[in-house]
Amino acid sequence: MTISRRAASLSRTFVATAMGASLVAGCGALPGGSAASGGSGATITVMTFAPEGTKATNMPGMTGMAKAYERWVNAKGGINGHKLRVLTCNEKNTPSGAADCARKAVAEKAVAVVGSYSQHGRAFMAPLEAEGIPFIGGYGVSSEEFQSPMSYPVNGGQSVLIAGAGHQLGRVCDQVALVRPDTIPGDALPVLLNAGLRANKMADAADIRAAEDSADFKPQATEALAHTTGTGKEKEKEKGCVTAVLGERTETFFDAFRRTEPQRKKPQISSVLGSVSQSLVDRTGGRESPFEGAYITSWYPVSSDPVWEPMRKVVTEFAFGDDTVDPDDTGAQTTWIAYTVLSEIVKRFGKGEGVDARKVKRSLNEAQPVRTGGLTPDLSWRYQDMRAVAGFPRIVNGQVTFQIVQSGRLVAQPGEQSLDMTSTLEEAPRTA
Repeated sequence: MTISRRAASLSRTFVATAMGASLVAGCGALPGGSAASGGSGATITVMTFAPEGTKATNMPGMTGMAKAYERWVNAKGGINGHKLRVLTCNEKNTPSGAADCARKAVAEKAVAVVGSYSQHGRAFMAPLEAEGIPFIGGYGVSSEEFQSPMSYPVNGGQSVLIAGAGHQLGRVCDQVALVRPDTIPGDALPVLLNAGLRANKMADAADIRAAEDSADFKPQATEALAHTTGTGKEKEKEKGCVTAVLGERTETFFDAFRRTEPQRKKPQISSVLGSVSQSLVDRTGGRESPFEGAYITSWYPVSSDPVWEPMRKVVTEFAFGDDTVDPDDTGAQTTWIAYTVLSEIVKRFGKGEGVDARKVKRSLNEAQPVRTGGLTPDLSWRYQDMRAVAGFPRIVNGQVTFQIVQSGRLVAQPGEQSLDMTSTLEEAPRTA
């Protein structure tokens, strides 16, 4: 009886082995296997993750843009002969969600994570570092994106935006109040804003904290108003400015602020792209929007600039009615730039050469600067390209642009040119 059972077991093992072998022979590789990054004609797998359906910041346009890019690039033959496979993942705005997305990228043998958003850098970067998977063009809200040797940022993240906002306001304001999330990433914002203000010999801003998912900002609005209007004849002559950086909750704050502010004196309002966008201005009334006249700091040219036409065409033809993909949205724009970088790097490989995470990382570390069609300065992540910014050593693009909401449109602020905030950040106290 024992011999009979053993023979049956061996027979089943033989059949299973034979079936597995025939599957490999027929398909070339098991799903997710290493051959997925093989030679010419093989598929390159990447991932884009972002939070969706949360009570705080949501960035569905980033994953939507990634899928539109996938359809577009495959329709024209792929990248350097390789078909592109884009995985998307809901990061859920939680550490566990971010880690789960990173582990999925590892399991699927992604050669890179591209154009993603997460505040939880420690959670997602550790699994990627362990497997040597590069992180290309994240949104820039976590400090790890500017510290990890596996990260290749395409902009200066929130650090340069906030420092740039300080520069923008430092030229027109006498008093500034900052309303920001009461989170660990939010704790860096006052330091960065003050760096820009101090560069213009301005006093530090009032630091006003708010719960990230709050629905009631009346206390913060009242406090911001008190800091920027003051009392007495001398105070009344001064220009007060209120800047809020609260992601999707920025609209809610300024609604509360508008209902709180006195009619006799209206402080200048401001924010950064990502918290305020063209679509938000459109949705809140266009020319009649409460954001009319607001100062906005961005990484990129205004969305009406012709340099965005290639992206707009792809969105029109390949987003297939996905209304989360807004070409005016900074998340979608960042994702487009990140995939442009990936494409340019893969094109530098030899014909028929296999593509894997290790090779992509090596090329990013060694390659000559990557051009992004005028959307950013040429980008390079070689050792000599790193900046001496405390806490953010991997910033290679410190450029910001200054915009204003005028007649319901975000336009370039008159008299202001794009500015590299690197030197300002180099003089700022360490924030991470």
